[in-house]
Amino acid sequence: MPFREHLRKQVQLRRTKQISPTELLEAHLRQIQVANPTINAFSGVFVDDARKAATTSETIGVDAGPLHGIPLTIKDSFDVVGQATLSGSKLRLGHSAARDAFAVQRLRNAGAIILGKTNTPELLRSYETDNHITGRTNNPWDVTRTPGGSSGGEAAAIASYCSPGGIGSDGGGSIRVPAHFCGIAGLKPTPGRISVSGHFPAISSPGGFASVVGPMARTVDDLKLLFEVLAVHDPEDPHSTPAPPAIPASGPVPIGYWPSFYNVPVSGPVSAALEKAAKLLESIGHPVEPFQPTGSERAPNIWRFVFSDLPYEFLHHYFRGREDETHWTSTEFSSTRGDSGVTGTEVLKQFAARDRVRAGCIQQMLERNRTVLLMPVCGTTAFVHRQRSFDTLQKPIGLFEAMMPSLIWNLYGFPALTVPMDISSDGLPVGIQLVGLPWTDEILLDIGHRLELARGPFRPPPALAQLTR
Repeated sequence: MPFREHLRKQVQLRRTKQISPTELLEAHLRQIQVANPTINAFSGVFVDDARKAATTSETIGVDAGPLHGIPLTIKDSFDVVGQATLSGSKLRLGHSAARDAFAVQRLRNAGAIILGKTNTPELLRSYETDNHITGRTNNPWDVTRTPGGSSGGEAAAIASYCSPGGIGSDGGGSIRVPAHFCGIAGLKPTPGRISVSGHFPAISSPGGFASVVGPMARTVDDLKLLFEVLAVHDPEDPHSTPAPPAIPASGPVPIGYWPSFYNVPVSGPVSAALEKAAKLLESIGHPVEPFQPTGSERAPNIWRFVFSDLPYEFLHHYFRGREDETHWTSTEFSSTRGDSGVTGTEVLKQFAARDRVRAGCIQQMLERNRTVLLMPVCGTTAFVHRQRSFDTLQKPIGLFEAMMPSLIWNLYGFPALTVPMDISSDGLPVGIQLVGLPWTDEILLDIGHRLELARGPFRPPPALAQLTR
């Protein structure tokens, strides 16, 4: 079954003419028919447009782009020409995109076929994927659990073989946490490496350093392929930077091991996956030593100001008079400040504090020669829908605490990568997070790929055995 192959393998099958674009597309469409009624990963499947694109691809040589004839999915926060960009909000009904988002156009230029759009929480403001338009997305490993958010539909579609890969966005773990929950790989790149043009809500100043666009796929090797296509300069994106690729080190890269965010504990399966990853990294030549920076303890609260308090007035104005149409997920990180808003002085103080703690972390990593860190993606595995307290080795933790290992890197603008690593005793996937200094994206992908080779094949969700008969 070609749709069960990894993205790079599907590219190889196409290039060697072992399968045609139409055959590959139809295989994925059949899988969507079988799996999507259970997981509800899609907000829209572009059957007619995709079939036309596949037919056109048949007339073009197999070398017409690195993704020629490959069906890919798009998180429903990116513009796709002629389609609505809903971002999970009823207030977006009737929208029609005038053109593709820059990242979507890059995929098309590389020969990809846009298969459909995947589900999100309302305005992407939740770690659960649910909304009033297309409803709740379920985790392919256990439908009583969430695939995470806000790129939860994309992660569920990829994990269930409905798609070999695609793009998501990440403002506080929104790529990495769903990847961890669903047993796939996901990259939050350095801000500026991949254009954010054509994303809704707009990723712009003053918080544009925190939210990014990134690839998602079943393997890190597949992420490398997507990243090469996507990481180009876009003059329309003020954060886009024509940065040269980072050259992977010729020798072993020391890894700093940060097993929990200060005194916030993690669950047993998360801890076990980290220990497994540390041993594997050492087995392939990377020295792994403990590392915990001082001064970053306040980073999550600064992130919350940037991601929640600062955009509060926009959200309040956006929903005014139509509050009854909003979904519970849109208030996941809503401010509790009331209508007082934030002052310019407070904004300046918080951004200055962000710069100080970020600079301190960078300095300590450089001084100790720890340009790459190993740490949790999240304090827990995929949780039951609407669960908000999670058991760990020491004490229960809440949702905000569980996400601290991911959201700090949005505040700092560091690249971060989720690599699937283990299966818990209750049958849930567990990922680990590799974090690098800014502009080391290719180095992270190189280490992550070698780590997954050392790990060996990662098995799919058990439920798929029934969904793919």
